[in-house]
Amino acid sequence: MTTIDAVEFRVLLEHERRRVQDTLDHLAGENPANMQDELVELGGWGADNHPGDTASVTFERELDEGLGEGCQQQLAQIERALARLDEGTYGTCERCGKPIAEERLRARPWATLCIDDQRLADRG
Repeated sequence: MTTIDAVEFRVLLEHERRRVQDTLDHLAGENPANMQDELVELGGWGADNHPGDTASVTFERELDEGLGEGCQQQLAQIERALARLDEGTYGTCERCGKPIAEERLRARPWATLCIDDQRLADRG
């Protein structure tokens, strides 16, 4: 990979890192410290609390947690790709050692496998 390419992909990865981190920050800001605080925001905590409110809060919290976990994983992949840029191994398939297609890297800059090896990995 040329120096110009490395600079371009570093910019792509850093932009993606900011986007994912912004998403994580938003998710963290959306959820109060505990579910009781969130139910208070909906209209009170206590005997008059409707089970539907509790179910809605639980569902939304679990959804946000799942999104947060996905963002954490993607952030780790981005950090790994940036480290590979620094090491000079970015754009090389970790499994077969062949170059990863530029089109794949543009679509998924944190990719570590060429498309053929990724398909094999997805099959299990």
